[in-house]
Amino acid sequence: EVQLQASGGGLVQTGGSLTLSCLVSGFTFSNRAMSWLRQAPGKELEWVSTIYTDGSMPHYAGSIKGRFTISRDNAKNTVYLQMNSLKSEDTAVYYCARDWTPVVSRLVRGQGTLVTVSS
Repeated sequence: EVQLQASGGGLVQTGGSLTLSCLVSGFTFSNRAMSWLRQAPGKELEWVSTIYTDGSMPHYAGSIKGRFTISRDNAKNTVYLQMNSLKSEDTAVYYCARDWTPVVSRLVRGQGTLVTVSS
């Protein structure tokens, strides 16, 4: 059974930082690209970032580029999202997902973790 368990969300003030983690099981983690997605209240699911199997060439959405950093530890089956300089518009439920596709709703993803940025 594929499982993706995101954690690390919480309440943070504008300008603050959080690091999200996602522990996965049920598939060979080191063989798959991993992505972070988010869904803000009342909005559609949005792609945030993708990292490839060896950690090279991470890709970021324009709205978070330069503030967020994706990384992975293949020995720990874990993908991370370091979020700095958080803004109120970053408030969302964040999901980790396996692979990447332009139709992000089709990605296998976990339960998500809520990030709330207060001004």
